[in-house]
Amino acid sequence: METITKKTNIVDLDKRRVYPASVIIRDGKILSITSIEEQCDTYMLGGFIDAHIHIESSMLIPSEFARLAVVHGTVATVSDPHEIANVLGMDGVEFMLNNAEKSPFKFTFGASPCVPATPFETSGAQLNAKDVEKLLQNPKIKFLSEVMNFPGVVAGDADMLKKIAAAKRVNKPIDGHAPALRGTDLKKYIDAGITTDHEAFSYEEGLEKLQNGMKILIREGSAAKNFDALHPLIDKYHQQMMFCSDDRHPNDLLRGHINDLVVRAIALGHNMFDVLEMATRNPIKHYNLDVGELKEGENADFIIVEDLKNFKVLETYIDGKLVAKDGKSLLASVDETKPNNFHTSKKDPKEFFIPLCDHVEVIAVVDHELMTYEKVSKPKKEDILKIAVINRYENAPIKGLAYTQGFHLKNGAIASSVAHDSHNIIVVGTSDEAMAKAANLVIESQGGISAVSNDTSMHLALDVAGIMSGEDAYKVAQEYEAIDSFVKKELGSTLSAPFMTLSFMALLVIPEIKLSDKGLFDGRSFHFIPPCKE
Repeated sequence: METITKKTNIVDLDKRRVYPASVIIRDGKILSITSIEEQCDTYMLGGFIDAHIHIESSMLIPSEFARLAVVHGTVATVSDPHEIANVLGMDGVEFMLNNAEKSPFKFTFGASPCVPATPFETSGAQLNAKDVEKLLQNPKIKFLSEVMNFPGVVAGDADMLKKIAAAKRVNKPIDGHAPALRGTDLKKYIDAGITTDHEAFSYEEGLEKLQNGMKILIREGSAAKNFDALHPLIDKYHQQMMFCSDDRHPNDLLRGHINDLVVRAIALGHNMFDVLEMATRNPIKHYNLDVGELKEGENADFIIVEDLKNFKVLETYIDGKLVAKDGKSLLASVDETKPNNFHTSKKDPKEFFIPLCDHVEVIAVVDHELMTYEKVSKPKKEDILKIAVINRYENAPIKGLAYTQGFHLKNGAIASSVAHDSHNIIVVGTSDEAMAKAANLVIESQGGISAVSNDTSMHLALDVAGIMSGEDAYKVAQEYEAIDSFVKKELGSTLSAPFMTLSFMALLVIPEIKLSDKGLFDGRSFHFIPPCKE
């Protein structure tokens, strides 16, 4: 029976004090915490928790995601596996559960109720009400994942309500997804049993949801960033708030995680204990996580930091096991299978043709937002680029063709088989030839991201379901950083995360307009619209 003794300053959330103590850990549990008179120069606190994330968006399988996350003091995640479920169905969820068990990191997965998110796109699989109920019976599944079909909930969609009812029967929390939902419709959504939301993008929206009893997650992902808008709510509502990243690319995960949000919030003057409750305790309580708090008898899931300003993580422990030290991960890679679902052939530039018209509907992109906005413009105007979504599950003609603005590509094209949530191939570019070239790189490898210029091609293969890599996390992060830099420096994109932004252009449940493999879609009225504006 291994025994570890630590003399350090304890950050006590219950008594809201910091004091020097001797902590004894035995057999993965905190045996005792004893106050001492000695002066200590480090601090012990509970490990950080990402309260809502899609592991798949890191482009890493769970065991590799864990290797990067523990370096930043993250010991657990609340994870929605709907990305891989849209590709592989129940088999995809099982893959995530099985791989996660090969790591000491504390992954918690939910049952995804919106696979696919809408019937207006082609997905690789579906999860019906019986599938969701079966998942919820699994003790490894702790919650009903984000209910993205909020119009269905408000309208009383029978299938959607069956899935919500299944979660209520087993007393598991229900996650929300309701961008811009306000007023009477919001109350209907909450009354259905929805308990959280990570999509609030304004102070007013977040406040209304909090006042109606929801728990709000402050999200800072690679593309969507809501911290600046929502952090003023912390002082009054911290007990109803948590931190999350939702979607985080591997290079960003290499640099930081929930620790960055803790540092930012405290630097802005928010109470340290309030902020740490959001980053540690609140997710444990809401989702009934098997993660220990810093108390005697609890699992030894904690971090040692250098100070309470920069929170530089010196050591990370999970169940009393040291998993990261001095910025280096101590977790090993594991062997894993590589399931996939990819059935389309290479495309010809002629397939990207859109008949000419004087004015076109444009999907206008705003950096750091998942919301896109409807705009009408002439197709030849500067920065109006063609965008396409290609069915990757069957060899079908390209029907998803439209125009977008905000990518600022000066030449070439970028493509990806990470396209929320059905993960068809999405491509944007300055010419039909470049778009075909970029898309075909993804098709040839049966999944990945690509970028092409007039004379250069770059590609990162994603060999697990076409959305994740089974390779070493540090290698994937380095390769992603290189292709991301190429898109910005050589192709001219000014977006902070061009591939992440591209991946959300097909997410129909986020207004105003998006694009599926079946056509241009109005997310406000939930119907298709023509790319030409009469």
